[in-house]
Amino acid sequence: MNRTLLAFLAGSLLLPTVARAQSDDAAYCAALTNTYRRYLGNTAEGKMVPDVSVSIAIDNCQKGNFAEGIPVLEKRLRDGRFTLPKRT
Repeated sequence: MNRTLLAFLAGSLLLPTVARAQSDDAAYCAALTNTYRRYLGNTAEGKMVPDVSVSIAIDNCQKGNFAEGIPVLEKRLRDGRFTLPKRT
């Protein structure tokens, strides 16, 4: 087989795996974001100052930059002594 065909076949076999991993990361990032916002993101009545690094992490997740967003959200939740959501 020629190299082009091999590259195509390898890409075709990996594509579903990559797409599923990105989908899993997106769902996990959304779960982290929801947990953070529910328990730690309350800025009502001026009680808490918004965490800029978390805002950037959430923005990264929304843009698909999961590798940059997930670790920040995980750390903030662990620092707050929260159990992280299950990762599928």
